Formats: sequence, structure tokens, C-alpha cells
Amino acid sequence: MPLSCHSALNKIKGETDYTFALAGNPNVGKSTLFNRLTGMGVVTANYPGKTVEVNLGVTTFAGKKIGIVDLPGTYAIGAVSEDQWVARQAVLDGKPDVVVVIIDATNLTRNLYIALQFLDLGFPLVIALNLIDQAEKSGIKIDTLELSKYLGVPVVPTVAIRGQGLDKLMEKAIEVARRRKKYKPPRYGHDVERLLEILSQEIELFIKELSLPRDMCRHRYRWGGREEKILPPIKKEFFNQKLLHQLPPRAIAILLFERDPEFIEAFRASPTGKKILRKAEKLIEEMEGKHGESSLTRLVRERYGLAGSIVTHVQSIEKKPKIRRDLLWRYTTMPFSGIPLLIITLIFIFYVLFSLGGFLANSFAFLWGRYVSPILVNFAQLVFGETIFSRIFLWGFDAGVEAALEVGIPYVLTFYLILAFLEDTGYLNSIAFLTDRVMHKIGLHGRAIIPLVAGGGCNVPAIIGTRVLTTMRERIIASTLIVLIPCSARTAVIIGGMSKYGGWLPAIGIYLIDLFLVILVGLGLNRIMPGQSTGLVMEMFPFRLPSLPLIVKKTWFRFKDFIFVATPIVLAGSFLLGFLYESGYIWTVSSPLSPLVKGWLGLPPVAGLTLIFAVLRKELALQLLVTLAIVKYGHQANDLLYFMNVKQIFIYSLVNTIYIPCLATIAVLSRELGWKKALLISLFTVSLALFIGGIINRIPLDF
Repeated sequence: MPLSCHSALNKIKGETDYTFALAGNPNVGKSTLFNRLTGMGVVTANYPGKTVEVNLGVTTFAGKKIGIVDLPGTYAIGAVSEDQWVARQAVLDGKPDVVVVIIDATNLTRNLYIALQFLDLGFPLVIALNLIDQAEKSGIKIDTLELSKYLGVPVVPTVAIRGQGLDKLMEKAIEVARRRKKYKPPRYGHDVERLLEILSQEIELFIKELSLPRDMCRHRYRWGGREEKILPPIKKEFFNQKLLHQLPPRAIAILLFERDPEFIEAFRASPTGKKILRKAEKLIEEMEGKHGESSLTRLVRERYGLAGSIVTHVQSIEKKPKIRRDLLWRYTTMPFSGIPLLIITLIFIFYVLFSLGGFLANSFAFLWGRYVSPILVNFAQLVFGETIFSRIFLWGFDAGVEAALEVGIPYVLTFYLILAFLEDTGYLNSIAFLTDRVMHKIGLHGRAIIPLVAGGGCNVPAIIGTRVLTTMRERIIASTLIVLIPCSARTAVIIGGMSKYGGWLPAIGIYLIDLFLVILVGLGLNRIMPGQSTGLVMEMFPFRLPSLPLIVKKTWFRFKDFIFVATPIVLAGSFLLGFLYESGYIWTVSSPLSPLVKGWLGLPPVAGLTLIFAVLRKELALQLLVTLAIVKYGHQANDLLYFMNVKQIFIYSLVNTIYIPCLATIAVLSRELGWKKALLISLFTVSLALFIGGIINRIPLDF
């Protein structure tokens, strides 16, 4: 489980000389830079009730121990979405010595926005001008010295994927941290600055009043060298100044103009604070009346206007012939060529998962059975003898660990390697852009396509992959749909059961029914859930050669998360299943389920047992069905057609496909979304599976 973000930030500050926060959009190489600086020793943390995580690592440079806080990738820190809120809150709580903002040199105007926001908040800043090599290939020249002069902060050109410029970046960051110099905030239009100045003075006076002794009588203040104010006798009121995060008055004024709910609530905590809010509202009305738009929109325009003005002075563009990477980007994003390429890519992903994954799974099973399993069997017999404890031990440590690794290493690890490759080449952005319009129909955006595809390998890493989505609404929709997508374990049941005994056409029919349900559920959730899907905002990168070491690091970082989450759950489920089977308790639930299993689904009771207990180990559903059937009907039940007809096998495979895949999936759902949402999703899929199974049972089918 991730650490509490607040405690993790305090811990890393207490153990290091300086703390740097890395900020920037998710597609500009921020994670690459973080991996370059920190290596493998990374921990994750999050805020209570928040699923977007913050990564923390430690590095050493120039004899200094430096804590690196990798903020969630975002284009802004306006706290309008969960990732923006977490990014901003981590900076406000952690108070890093320096914020390193990674900027895309190929799209300077768009990326300067977040840098201006951090300057507005008064944080010491260093700019990493990344992808400078791509900018030069596109004919873009940027005068970094001029850019530094306009922003008032150091600017260092970098190529994170090759490590170019990172030493210089660290030197500048340490220099800024050591000097603790406060940089001047950006200046906007005269009328906006006038209103900000008025509110800033009110806030400054408010903060000073809070520092006065109780019941202090008349006091004299001077600010700005222009005016002197005599305060009437005051009685000091309670106000938690921590709510303002020690931000300068101008920064707080900007946040109030942006109608930031956190800071508005802070001022509502005291009578004088409410007066500040009333003053802010009058000034906001003046601004909105003059410009004919909301104060938030006005400030957004001011930042982009300033960013555009800076870019015109520091950037020049030379026309260059289109290079192959630009043409490839165009072909992958245009529908007439991009959709066929996407279909080919998805087929390739599935082919690699099921061919390479299947080969690795079979090889792993062979090696485990030959070298590891005999050792565990001998150990169990030596310690427990020929007893029930020996058999339960083998259910857990032999079959359980083998199952977790046999799924994790071949399928999950393989998929994560493919995903890291697609990310680092830039093709993932093409897929997101291409599918965005279709995904909006089910309440998602283009970035959700990859977690949905990942569900075909294993639902656990796919649900973890929904962290790329920005709102809880999108994550709930995506996670629900992922749970409905047949993973490799359920595919094994479809192929081993339906395809073997009924042919490939009924097996395809199961996939088509499931696809129809995924679309129908997506449309339904998009209609009934409050809110709407966010727009897709991303950088349009040209394709680039990936870095193998970074792909390996990224893959391991994700894979270890799966191992630590899924393996203990599979192990516990294996022990429980072993205990129920070996003790005979597994048969006690057969009779109560008979009306539902036999009456509604039309299945033999033994099949109903496996549908229940397969949630502990979904990949064992078919094997468990055969094992229990042999116990009940004899060795002839090794052939499913001995006690089930083809229609029953179809219903069994379909119900097994639709409902929640396994205990590990439920566990990761609860970790990502919370127990209540995980329980609701689980109950929904079980109800849907039973409903569809019962309907199919009442339709006359002739296989």
C-alpha cells in the first residue's frame, strides 16, 4: 500500500539536504528524468481518499543528498482535477526547496503556463527545457539565456532520454536551493495587476493582524512606502494560518480571483476572513464586468498571453523538410491509415501476449514442476506427513505461488514491456488521439484505450493503469469495463471449455456477447454517472527511438507493484481453496445454491460450486470443475460432456467470463477506488453474469 503522502514528504525532507519537486505534463519526459535521477529505489505515496500517487526517490549529487518528488503529470495546478490537486497539494505541504518544471521545447507556449502558475505561488523555480533535440530537428531555435531573463529563473536545455543536461540542471537547482532566492512573480495586464494589488494589501494586513498580541489597542502599519493606516482596537481571533500554506499575499489573491475552493474555505473560518472574501468578490465583479468573462478565464488568458509574448522574443522557427518521424505521426493519427495500423497493433499485442506469454507460461510450469514442486512436496511430507495439512500447504506454496508467477511473469511482465515501448516511442499518444472521439461515447477519453486493452492480459495491471485518467468518474467507468474484459485466465476457460467441446463459433459468440455488454455498460455508466469526461490534452510528439534501460526500469517499477499486490492475494486464496476442498466444506454450499444454479442457470450444482470458488483462483475454474465432477460422478467426468451438454458449457463459460475475475482484482479495485466502489463493481458484475446466464438458459439454442 502507498504511504501517506504528507508523512512521506516530511520523512524525505528530514533525511535529505534538499528536496526538489519535478512538475510538468505527463508527455514531456518527466518520468524519464525522474528515473534517470533516482534509479530503482522509489516509493509511492498518496493523500487519503486520492488515487493519484506521488513518487519519491533519493539521489546524491555533488556530495548532497537530494530528495526527488515526482508530482503527477499535469498541464496545470489549478486543482480542477484530482491529478492537479495532488500535484499542487504535494508542493504546498512538502514545501520543496526548488520546483523543477520540465517543459517541452517543441511546444513552448503551451508548456510555460504551469511554470507561470508556480511563479505566481512564489516557489523558487528551475526550468528544464526538455526535448531540445526534437525542437532543433523541427527547425525551432530557443534562446535559453533570453528565456531565463524574461522568466527570471534559470533555464537548462535537456534531453532526458539520453541524460543530456541533467548534471547542469542539478547544479542550477542546488544553487537556487542554497541561495534561497525569491524570484519576482510574473506581471500581467495593468488593470488585472491593479485589482490584485488592492486585494493583496487587504490580505497582507489580515495576516499581520493575526500576528498581533491579544487585545492589542491602536497599532500603526505602513506598507509599500505609500500609506499609513491606524487600526482600531482589535481582539485577536482564531485563525489557522497553516490553511494559507505561508503563501505570499499576491499568490493568495490570485487563488481567490480563481475562486479556489480550498482557500475560500480557509477565509470563511473567521469574521475578518469573510470580510476579505467580500472584498475579493467586489473586485472580481469589477474584473468580470470590464472583460465580460469570469475572473478565472481572464487569468488564464493573461498567463497564455504572457507566455505567447515571451515566446515571440526567445524563439525562432526555420522551415525544414518534413522528416520521416513527422510523416509517421501523421499516418498513425489520420483515420483512414491510423485505424488499420491500430488494429494491426492490437492484434500484434494479443499475439505476443498469447504466443510469447503462453510459451513462457508453459516453460515456467515445466521448470516449476521439475525443480521446485518436488522440493516443496518432500518438505511438506517431511514436516506434516501424509495429512490434510500437507495437502493444504501444497495448495498454497506449490500451486498458489506457481499460479501467481505463471500469470505474472509471462503475461503481465510481457504486457508491461510492450506498454513501455509504446509509450517511449510516442505511439501511445497516436492511439489516444485516434480513439478519443469513440471513447468519449462511453465517458472516457483516448488514454483509456490502453488499460482496456491491457485487461485482455490481466485485469490487475489494467486497473492500476487507470491512473493515467484524471477524474474518479473516468477511473470508475474504466475499471468497471476492464473487469468485464476477458483476461487470460477467463480466455483459458473459454478456449479449454467452449472451444474444445462446442467449436470455435460458440467461443467467438461469448466474446461478441461480452463486447456488446462492455459497450452497453459504458454507455449506461456515462449516462447515469454525474459529470462528464474530460477533454484530451496532450503534446503532439514525433516518433522517437526508445531507451532500453529506461524501458526496463519503467517495466520493473510497474511489475513489482503487481507482484506485491497480487501474489499475497493469490496465495491466501489458494490456502483457503485448499482448506475448503481438503476438509470437504466446499460441498456444504452446494444445496443452498441449487435453486439459483440449477433452477435459473440450468447448470449442475457442481458447476455452481466452481463459479463461486473460482473467484479465489480464476485460472483454476475449469480444472476445479473437472476435479469436483470426478469426485461426484466418477472418472468419466474427465469429459465435460458426460455431465453437461454444449449449451450448459456455453452458459458456464459465459457466466465465468462476465463476473468479477478474481480476488486479486477485487483487492486492487479496493486499493485504487476504495472498498465501497470495489464492492459495488463486484456485485454489479455478479448480478449481470447471473442475469445474462439465466436469459441464455431460456433461449432455445442448438449448438
